[in-house]
Amino acid sequence: MANLNFTQKQHFEKIFEMGSGYLLDFSNSSLQEFMNDFKIDLGSSMYDKYGSSKAKRFRAFWEVENDELVAKVLQSLLNLAISKKTLVSKDIELAQQYIRELQGENSITTIVKTKLTEDDFLKQEFLKIDISKLGLDSGFEKVIQQRLDEITKSLQSGASLSVIFLCGSTLEGLLLHVATQNPQKFNSSKSAPKDKDGNVKQLYDWTLDNLINVAHEESFIKLDIKKFAHTLKDFRNYIHPRQQASQNFNPDKHTAEISWKVLQATIANLSGDRQ
Repeated sequence: MANLNFTQKQHFEKIFEMGSGYLLDFSNSSLQEFMNDFKIDLGSSMYDKYGSSKAKRFRAFWEVENDELVAKVLQSLLNLAISKKTLVSKDIELAQQYIRELQGENSITTIVKTKLTEDDFLKQEFLKIDISKLGLDSGFEKVIQQRLDEITKSLQSGASLSVIFLCGSTLEGLLLHVATQNPQKFNSSKSAPKDKDGNVKQLYDWTLDNLINVAHEESFIKLDIKKFAHTLKDFRNYIHPRQQASQNFNPDKHTAEISWKVLQATIANLSGDRQ
């Protein structure tokens, strides 16, 4: 059972518009598509506790499942809500705080550090992105540089969706490179993903979500990067046209700039150019 109290549940119910049995603007099929990313069958009898509506099944979900899984789903839903509707900043911050508490990050220091807003994040300047310090082989470095060049061209031409996909896949490639260069640290991390037998998965089977969490836990990326990298990860999932259509996701320049800033900050962090 996830450690959500009555007040916290009510807050998420308000943000996700669950009062009439709905959940945001999901249909039954699109909600299941969303939950498939977390390997959850919301139609399972284990979620029948309160009834069959989307909201009632989701209420059962957060009572049945553990803190870590519920926190991941809530964060992804919150990102969707932010992209699709206008939310009060205080409501967003409070929801983020509740999610961090589920993740075990409820200290005052952590909460203060994660107050960074999107505008604050975007104000950071990275005048020169130097990938030569990342220790990439020549072929891989050439591909990464080509992608960075294409991202800047796509930004200038207003191709926001292309920017998101390029940034997301490049971020995944770079974090996987770091993982393969530091296998002991990544495999021994408490956030390392495990298979059904409890064994740590092979690095090439890790998801971007796994790579982000462990890279932060092992101090390869900072907390602000982790926060916004998860947002980029969620946006990158719309590479599937059907999912994009079902969620009515239409990225704009602001979304693209956040994605680009995440990648820039990650490269600066990994190369030692960001203090």
